[in-house]
Amino acid sequence: MLRIAEIPMPLGFTQDDLRRQAARRLKVPESALSRVSLYRKSVDARKKNDVHFICTVEAEVEGEKRVLSRLRDSKIQQAKPYEYHLPHCEPLAQRPVIAGFGPAGLFAALVLAQAGQKPIVLERGAPVEERSRAVEHFWSTGELNPENNVQFGEGGAGTFSDGKLNTGTKDPRARKVLEEFVKAGAPEQILTDAKPHIGTDRLPGAVKAIRETIIRLGGEVHFHTTLTGLQMQEGRLTGVMARKSTGEECIIETGSLILAVGHSARDTFSMLYDAGLHLEAKSFSVGARIEHPQGLINKAQYGPAAGHPALGAADYKLAVHLPENGIAAGRGVYTFCMCPGGFVVAAASEQGRVVTNGMSCFARDGQNANAALLVGVSPEDFGSEHPLAGIEFQRKLEEAAFRVGGGGYRAPVQRVEDFLQNRASTHLGDVHPTYRPGVTPSNLGDCLPEVITEAMRQGIQLMDRRLHGFAYPDALLTGTETRSSSPVRILRDESCQSVSLRGFYPCGEGAGYAGGIISAAVDGIRCAEMVMENSKR
Repeated sequence: MLRIAEIPMPLGFTQDDLRRQAARRLKVPESALSRVSLYRKSVDARKKNDVHFICTVEAEVEGEKRVLSRLRDSKIQQAKPYEYHLPHCEPLAQRPVIAGFGPAGLFAALVLAQAGQKPIVLERGAPVEERSRAVEHFWSTGELNPENNVQFGEGGAGTFSDGKLNTGTKDPRARKVLEEFVKAGAPEQILTDAKPHIGTDRLPGAVKAIRETIIRLGGEVHFHTTLTGLQMQEGRLTGVMARKSTGEECIIETGSLILAVGHSARDTFSMLYDAGLHLEAKSFSVGARIEHPQGLINKAQYGPAAGHPALGAADYKLAVHLPENGIAAGRGVYTFCMCPGGFVVAAASEQGRVVTNGMSCFARDGQNANAALLVGVSPEDFGSEHPLAGIEFQRKLEEAAFRVGGGGYRAPVQRVEDFLQNRASTHLGDVHPTYRPGVTPSNLGDCLPEVITEAMRQGIQLMDRRLHGFAYPDALLTGTETRSSSPVRILRDESCQSVSLRGFYPCGEGAGYAGGIISAAVDGIRCAEMVMENSKR
């Protein structure tokens, strides 16, 4: 099998076109190719009058070694199919426990189950089917369930997002994650798209299918069950304490706990701090969701090709570094979790606090595009050296947003033109807000620090130079976005164990070691592997 990279293809290309181009690059007749398959596809929109795809294909050809030896093309190489090898390990003396069932916990449990370890999963929220109903109820009524919401429950916060599966990690385990999602019913194109996504409408089904696989392999999943404490002896974990929603408490004896609770389990972080584990405050980002007409983004990115059925809704990713002067000197401003054709969603997990996020369905066919517009903050901004100071910083912003929004989890919104002029919005323009349960025209300066709003203003104007229309006057800012990543890091060593407690594995986004579905899932796999590897020592 030969892999041929960087084949330019028109937007409406067919399999026959791909086969023809593969034969041309290999300098063989088409009849010499027994199979040609798409391996990767991305959009090249650098020239608006020539938007096209860049493809990588795999081809089976007669006399492969001979063909490869006579070609002098660095873009053609022998393909090495990916294959994940489960660690070989005898059953652990005590079953491993996983707290949290987002991407990190889900894939840690899957790998442990596939290796015959019969993991026990504790998830404070609900199964994804029940969780979806609770979230819809919150969005419709403003009645929040603090244990069953966008942040907590099967699938984690990513379940109500765009379901993005692209990542900056080069870890080959990312391929296993994609393959397992496809086995669980996700669209096969996530294996070939350069920017794969499942969509919030399809992700729950895949998550449920993986859960069913874990249970079929001997694992247990306990919903509505919160980790409440650790049992320790001489620096080693000996058990965990948990509480069910009924109030029933239990102790599970175990020598291995993978903590994958996500970035919003604030009570869990407090419990770990009180237990003496080594935590530290870390940098993260805050800001608001910015919402534009999707058609404006399509035109800015694709020019005359906007609307072509092969392209779908356009996305963007922007980042600027501000000048070293003024109140926002040197701050980084960037867009995050961009949701083409999506919705701004209420993502609160605590009473009296407003949090926003974004999501898209697989089709990405909504009228608006949205993304988080974020400014980096560091422990120096938190006003305290306490390891959990970042959490209190988040809470203050979320409480202010709840107040400015007028209660009922309505969110404060501001037109971009008004925001740039630092005046409160009194009405909305032609961009209709998608956030539920509702919005209140406001001034985001009443719920975000001046250094953040000034950085956002400069950032919007600089980004408009790169993406024409980003400063569109009627675009909307919806506040606040505070949960971009964990404000805490739980320190661990090279064996993925806490530096404070053997047998305790801080994992994924909540522990400060991932950012997004794929990187969290990969970290879950790594921690599962280390649980088995460390048991041999």
